Amino acid sequence: MTGGRMLKIGIIGTGGIARTHIDGYGRFAAECAIVALCDIAPGKADAVRAELGLSSVRTYERIEDLLAAEDLDLVSIATPPSTHAELTVAALRAGVDVLVEKPMAPSLEECDAMVAAAAENDRILSVVAQNRFRDDMATLKEVLDSGLIGPVSHAQVSSAWWRGTEYYDLWWRGTWESEGGGCTLNHAIHHLDLTAWMLGAPSAVTAVLTNAAHENSEVEDLSVAVLQYDRALAEVTSSVVHHGEEQAIVVQGRHARVSQPWKVVADVAEPNGFPAAGGDATRATKIEALAAAHTPLEHEGHAGQIGDVLGAVRERRRPVVDGTDGRRAIELVTAIYVAGIERRTVDLPLPAHDPYYRAGALVERAPRFFEKTASVAELPGDITVGSSSDD
Repeated sequence: MTGGRMLKIGIIGTGGIARTHIDGYGRFAAECAIVALCDIAPGKADAVRAELGLSSVRTYERIEDLLAAEDLDLVSIATPPSTHAELTVAALRAGVDVLVEKPMAPSLEECDAMVAAAAENDRILSVVAQNRFRDDMATLKEVLDSGLIGPVSHAQVSSAWWRGTEYYDLWWRGTWESEGGGCTLNHAIHHLDLTAWMLGAPSAVTAVLTNAAHENSEVEDLSVAVLQYDRALAEVTSSVVHHGEEQAIVVQGRHARVSQPWKVVADVAEPNGFPAAGGDATRATKIEALAAAHTPLEHEGHAGQIGDVLGAVRERRRPVVDGTDGRRAIELVTAIYVAGIERRTVDLPLPAHDPYYRAGALVERAPRFFEKTASVAELPGDITVGSSSDD
C-alpha cells in the first residue's frame, strides 16, 4: 500500500516525449517525485537530467539496473514502440506499475503479454491516450452518451498530420521492424482510440494504404479505412501528408450532427423529406446547453492522464485507460493493416490464430513502399504537437 507517502517515479526513455511526462509529473509535485531516468544511449539520461535541473535524480542505461536499484511505484515508458512490450513486462514482473506511451505495442500478441503480466503480478497498466483527457473530446463524448443526437449513422474521423521527409531520418522511424508501422499506428492511434471510446468496437474493417510523399520510409504515410458497425459506418483517414493538420471528428446521428471542432446541426424534414428551414432548434439548444454545462478538467492531456494514474496507484483501482483499452486501439490498427495489405474486409475481433496476431507478422508481410535511406541518432529542434497531441 502506498498510503499518503510520495510516490517514486522512474522514466524509461528520455527522448522528446519523455519531457511531456516529466512535466506532467511535475504538476503533482505534492504527490510524487521522479527519482530515476533510464536510457540505453550512453550519457543521454545524464544530459536530460542536467538540462532539466533534476540534480537529485539517478540515471541508468539498463532497465535491469534501474529496477534492481530503485524502489519504484510507477514507471513511464517513453521508448520506441518495438520496445514497449519487453520493458513493460519487465517492470510489471518487478512489482512496478506502468504507464506506457502509445502505441501500446506493434502486435496483439505483445499487447496480450503485457495485459497478462499486469494481471499475474497484480499491477496497474495504463496506456497513454491523452486525448481522452481534453475538454473538447470529453464534451463530445458526453453529448454522444446523452442520446440527444439519436443512433449514430456515420462518423468522419480525420487524423490529419504533416511531417517532412526528415522526420523519418530518425533511426527508429520508417521501418516496420523498429517503428511497427506508419501513420496509422503512430499518429492515428489517438483518433482510433477516441473512435472506439465514443462509438465502440466495429464488426468489420476495410482499408487502403499508400506512401504518398515520404520516399525515405518503408511504411505508409496515408491510409483510409471504413469501420462497419451494426447500422453505421465510420471513415478514418490517417495521414502525415495533410498540410495544416486540420483534425476533426464529425458524428452524424439520426436527429443531429455534432463535431469537434464544435458544431451542432439538427435537421427536420418538410413533408416532402427535404430539410426544413431552421431545423430542430429545440434539440440543437439542448445539445448546446449540455455542452456548455461540461465541467472543465483540472488537468488536460498527459497531465490529466498522469493524475488519474497516480490516483489509481494510490487507490489500487483501474485507471481510466487500462491495458485492455490500449489493446483495443491496436486491434483496430491491425485490422486496418490486414485489410490494406490483403485487400479484403477483416472481421473483428481478430482471433489469436490469425497470422497478423503474432509479433513480427507485419515485418514479414507488409509492403516496403520505399527503402529507408537515412538513420540518425537525434533530430534537431523541438517536438511540435500539431493541433491535438504529441508525437
